Amino acid sequence: MLEKLHTRLSPALLESLQEGYSRSLFVRDALAGLTVAIVALPLAMAIAIASNMPPERGIYTAIVAGFLISALGGSRYQIGGPTAAFIVTVSLVAARHGYEGLVLATVMAGAMLIVFAFLGAGKLLKFIPYPVITGFTSGIALLIFFTQIKEFLGLTYSGTAIDFLHRFQAYLGALHTTNPWALIVGLVSIGIIVATQRLVPRIPGPIVVVIISSLAVWAFDIPVETIEERFGALPVSLPIPTWSEFTFEKARIVFPDAVTIAVLAGLESLLSAVVADGMTGSRHKSDAELFGQGVANIASGLFGGIPATGAIARTATNIRSGAKTPVAGMMHAVWLLLFLLLFAPLIVKVPLAALSAILMVVAWNMSEIKHVRKIWKAPREDRAVLLTTFVLTVLVDLNFAVQVGIAMAALLFINKLMQSTQIEDLVAVQDDPDATSRKEIPDGVEVYELSGPLFFGVANKLLDTLRLLEKPPRVFILRMRHVPIVDAAGLHTLEEMARHCKRDGTVLILSGVRPEVRRFLSKSGLERMLGAENIVGHIDDALRRAREIL
Repeated sequence: MLEKLHTRLSPALLESLQEGYSRSLFVRDALAGLTVAIVALPLAMAIAIASNMPPERGIYTAIVAGFLISALGGSRYQIGGPTAAFIVTVSLVAARHGYEGLVLATVMAGAMLIVFAFLGAGKLLKFIPYPVITGFTSGIALLIFFTQIKEFLGLTYSGTAIDFLHRFQAYLGALHTTNPWALIVGLVSIGIIVATQRLVPRIPGPIVVVIISSLAVWAFDIPVETIEERFGALPVSLPIPTWSEFTFEKARIVFPDAVTIAVLAGLESLLSAVVADGMTGSRHKSDAELFGQGVANIASGLFGGIPATGAIARTATNIRSGAKTPVAGMMHAVWLLLFLLLFAPLIVKVPLAALSAILMVVAWNMSEIKHVRKIWKAPREDRAVLLTTFVLTVLVDLNFAVQVGIAMAALLFINKLMQSTQIEDLVAVQDDPDATSRKEIPDGVEVYELSGPLFFGVANKLLDTLRLLEKPPRVFILRMRHVPIVDAAGLHTLEEMARHCKRDGTVLILSGVRPEVRRFLSKSGLERMLGAENIVGHIDDALRRAREIL
């Protein structure tokens, strides 16, 4: 037991070091980490600012959580830190409960992720329906893009509208305050990112934007707001870990938000790890990844950061830059710490309009346009789940949207199962030597075949079939050779059938029951109720038993 747990939770770093780690590997990892750090620096600040947080909180998260995710996680190439997917959640939680409430929710989410890891839930998180994931990801992308309009246009207005509709009204009322210089800086920044991606894809577009926009604003005295003007100087070191007073009442209040952060962090990190596997041919350990994410989020909260998870774009950059082991991710955090120590006075010169442009491009890239188009060609049930999740994410709440999306997808899936489970009389299947139509059925015997799972969704249908018979037969044979599973409702239905048959003087025979299903029949006492002689393995045995009864 403990050995299996150790295997599931042992970090990828340990395996990499056991394989042998040389100086040349370290050089490659360090250079890859430097490249990723250059990309991560503007993104970390932009994500924090978009979340209504000071920019240093994003940097703290990238340093602390980024180091621990690589050191303790289950992927060789994962880069962790603040991601755009958390912007909406972080800003909402901070608005409702303050930064202390956000820290508590983040730490609780980290603890939940550790519990998920111990319970082996890494694989279970992957079962969240694809239309739900695409719907809330697209909704988050739209919200991120929308939240950046204020900085992109340089709007000024009073109030702290957070939700989509109120923010939209605030934008409309403040359009006359548009700063044309901010708009120009934003448009040029987007142009630089797009041009860099097409012409020199090896050079990170965000860092080019940060350098050029900062120099231009400083050299030409362009009247746009910078990080320094709004937030002041950046700290030049990591803060001392602190923990505010804990109460169970506070924990109860932020618990739903902690669940949202934990699920979102788990999904995003595992998705990023899967992308890394596809690019490298490696295999991550999902439970170890959740454990690393859990520890990292606890530490991020204690060090003044915000929620963290695996970052797909930065992980891909890490791989393309030649990373070989998790040391690259750890070095990316070390480089970021050096940037903070050495270049803090320069970092704050970045214009906010340029950071908003960077996040707008990030939002477009995570909008899942290609996946939305594919799902739109899928069955209408999937389209309905996607659209419902998307609309609720944008207009109501991510928490509620995911819950409704999963519930809706589950109900539609159950409906599909119900439709696939058939209860038929005298089934005739071509090329089936055991088809009922090829058997000689004695008078007084009814034979029905059940195909598909016997679960609560089809239980009533099975009872209705028995009730619709004009005259109770002497023997009722229910063929179950195509029943792979049975749940509690299915067992209860079979018991009801047995009582119904006994009342009408009918003997119920179950034919072709699979071993795994029969095991449940035995445990539930149904085998004793029917009689072991009335549960047979083949239709010929069932007909032979029926003739004996007749």
